[in-house]
Amino acid sequence: MSACPVTLSHFAARTLLDAYHQSRLRLPVSIDLNRTRTEVDLTASGAVFPDELHLTWSQIEQIAADDAGCYACTPVGINKIQAFSEETQRVYTLYPTTGAPTMLISGIPMHRIKGTDPHRDTLSKVHALGRVTGRVLDTCTGLGYTALALVQHAAHVTTVELDPVVHTIIRQNPWSCALFATPNVIPLVGDVGELIEDFAAAAFDAILHDPPMFSLAGELYSLAFYRQLHRVLRRGGRLFHYIGNPESRSGATVTRGVMKRLGEAGFQRVQTRPQAFGVTAIA
Repeated sequence: MSACPVTLSHFAARTLLDAYHQSRLRLPVSIDLNRTRTEVDLTASGAVFPDELHLTWSQIEQIAADDAGCYACTPVGINKIQAFSEETQRVYTLYPTTGAPTMLISGIPMHRIKGTDPHRDTLSKVHALGRVTGRVLDTCTGLGYTALALVQHAAHVTTVELDPVVHTIIRQNPWSCALFATPNVIPLVGDVGELIEDFAAAAFDAILHDPPMFSLAGELYSLAFYRQLHRVLRRGGRLFHYIGNPESRSGATVTRGVMKRLGEAGFQRVQTRPQAFGVTAIA
């Protein structure tokens, strides 16, 4: 597995500060955004992490004060995991939760975080897709959680990300930095609406389509794109399409339009999956 540096959010930083103020000398804390816990030594000048990485209390206080940031920590210093894309004019920020982090796209979280966390949100989408085998298309990489979950069962996963800057965020995220070193995952960069035209007919056994919200990527909800999804999915293959909260007014409206267009594109058995905030269909 590809290794990420020590990565802290306010959750771990505040735990370290509380322990220091209680005169503790050592405690287990997560240095990889809630994946695992590691013993950290506390000294008068700061905290000592594996490989003798030392952070001062001033640096830890800076991290603790930021509710919306995750920080890569190296001997050179601490750096907020955030990037601006000249291509899309969007700011991408790794955002901490009590589980796996999500990513803010110009301030909008790309995963459900109310009543769940991004890891569980991803697993609900994969579960809705059903039994996963063979070749799978993940239309929108995001943080890579979906591709990594799918490849646990699929023989091969092709995942497409529009903005190359997102790959720099993935490489710094402990929950997904292994994406580029995972066998049988092919990460592509480009517009999936264009790249899909080069995929062969019936190239995939299943598709997980998790696009940005309709207002950000309306073309990925279009009849023309759904026809391409139908073309590259083998007959009998299964599609899961994430949409958003079906109980909200906008979510209900978008869901009705999606189901209508999927049927027009040739999909059958189009059904809502409210627990996963999406719909399934069969090619």
